[in-house]
Amino acid sequence: MSHANARLTPAGRLTMVQRIAAGRPVAHVAAEMGVSRTTAWRWWRRFQAEGPAGLVDRSSVAHSHPRRTAACVETRVRIARMLTRRGPVSIGRLVGLPASTVGRVLHRHRVPRLADCDPLTGHVIRATRRSANRYEHPHPGSLVHIDVKKLGRIPDGGGWRAHGRSEQVRGRGIGYDYVHTAIDDHSRLAYAEIHTDEKGTTAAGFLARAAAFYAGHGIRIERVISDNAFAYRNSRVFHATAADLGIVQKFIRPHCPWTNGKVERLNRTLATEWAYSRIWSSNADRAAALPAWLQHYNLERPHLGIGGLTPIDRVNNATGQYS
Repeated sequence: MSHANARLTPAGRLTMVQRIAAGRPVAHVAAEMGVSRTTAWRWWRRFQAEGPAGLVDRSSVAHSHPRRTAACVETRVRIARMLTRRGPVSIGRLVGLPASTVGRVLHRHRVPRLADCDPLTGHVIRATRRSANRYEHPHPGSLVHIDVKKLGRIPDGGGWRAHGRSEQVRGRGIGYDYVHTAIDDHSRLAYAEIHTDEKGTTAAGFLARAAAFYAGHGIRIERVISDNAFAYRNSRVFHATAADLGIVQKFIRPHCPWTNGKVERLNRTLATEWAYSRIWSSNADRAAALPAWLQHYNLERPHLGIGGLTPIDRVNNATGQYS
């Protein structure tokens, strides 16, 4: 991709080669376009060989890597790391490679750092702030992320956002709203409800209604993933509801909320674009605006994580593909 200060974009290159094709000297056209003769000749030759496709930026990655470490040697490095649990310097001495080469091999294969592993078993014990691989399930319903977003309630007449912080405007003692949220991993189709608590019975009822919502769009929930909150991990009612619906429960690793990142991102978007998007005069007004925002999120709002499509577009595309 051309950088911000590039003299020529693909459209500019096309203009340049069209002038050259009209019979004008390459040197004159290069001077007009503010580039060197060498650059002008390069794009002219590419255009002659490939046509307009040759004017598009190419990747800078080498076509081949003749000096890259052989696959069998990389396997030896990984086996040595697994057996010895030592660093690049020690492994390099064992396999006869520079420590820098061993380090690149381990990084290429996403081998965790020794500092993140248990010294006896070699298992990863330290949380990292990213998953090993970004994943997306293959079809709607394969995995649904669920969570609860806690919001302070708004006193009638508006809170401190409307009137400023003072003793006359106090929201203490009025409690919290608990927004139970769900989002489909593949399509990002979202569902949310506001409740007064996050107990297991409340979460179970939410799951049943969420399943009905997704079923209305032709989606059957196969799995749900959540954090290790009591309502999800220990509630018998929630377990029974999931079992009755044929849903398999999955849990994130403790202290790794980014594993459930899609619903965490939904919660952030929900807070920014709905809960704190304007100054509300009452808690009821804010709650009444949630269904309209969800409709906007699912039907109109483009989602960069799915190529700029809306969630309902992704659902319709998948339904056509897997029907």
